Amino acid sequence: MSQAFDFSPVSIEQLAQADVARALAEDIGQGDLTAGLIDPARQARARVLARENAVVCGQAWVQAAIRQLDAQAAIVWHVADGQRCAANQVVFEVQAQAQALLSAERTALNFLQLLSGVATKTARYVEVVAGTAARIVDTRKTIPGLRLAQKYAVRTGGGTNHRIGLFDAILIKENHIAAAGGIAPVLQRAASVAAQAAFVQIEVETLAQLGEALDAGAKMVLLDNMSLPTLHEAVRMNQSRGPNRAILEISGGVTLEGLRALAETGVDRISIGTLTKDVQSVDYSMRFEAM
Repeated sequence: MSQAFDFSPVSIEQLAQADVARALAEDIGQGDLTAGLIDPARQARARVLARENAVVCGQAWVQAAIRQLDAQAAIVWHVADGQRCAANQVVFEVQAQAQALLSAERTALNFLQLLSGVATKTARYVEVVAGTAARIVDTRKTIPGLRLAQKYAVRTGGGTNHRIGLFDAILIKENHIAAAGGIAPVLQRAASVAAQAAFVQIEVETLAQLGEALDAGAKMVLLDNMSLPTLHEAVRMNQSRGPNRAILEISGGVTLEGLRALAETGVDRISIGTLTKDVQSVDYSMRFEAM
């Protein structure tokens, strides 16, 4: 797992503050013309309901969106990040200055919907592989500018983070191998800078390449788009190395329907770009109440 971001509560709060500041600037610009119609002294109370079953994620972003516009806003959560909510369940309640709440509403719900969507989808994949050795891992196929937020959502859903970006770990792919002159040469070069990286991983497409990578001392190998019989043989080859075995990860063409069979091959990790790339947002609704 990458160590480039620690995902501690303080780090998450700082991340959310920065993400939300950009989002509010994009949405409000020089001022919310519609919310400006409301008396600035007026208070408002609202409830946010889930319209479907989901894993909730995005609390820090919701709070940042509201409190950047009203620092005194009172927010009470009934379902915390990582917990499941049911359709029509109240997720949180808020009381704040009416103008601020109206201006923050869309930004707050956008983050809550997106991050809950990622967490919910991840949890679904994690459930399918339960009881096997495989962990569900994310990728760099994220919404630009929201990578850390989405990777937090993956973790909230029970998944594991791959590298954060190009700067924190080494993943040697087909074009890197070709440019470096082969598997052994590129792994040799990687070994000289391995101390700077969270991990060194190499992608292979055939059993012959897997054997070459293992012979060259690979510690993490990504098995790209291999058939089930080939994956079973890859695991057998790797296990025969005993204590020198590598961590094996599957990538490419992974579907929810075929996931269990992949996990049962005995691989260690299954990376899935769709966790963060093809996200179905969770439906939430904010309802104002009379005061």
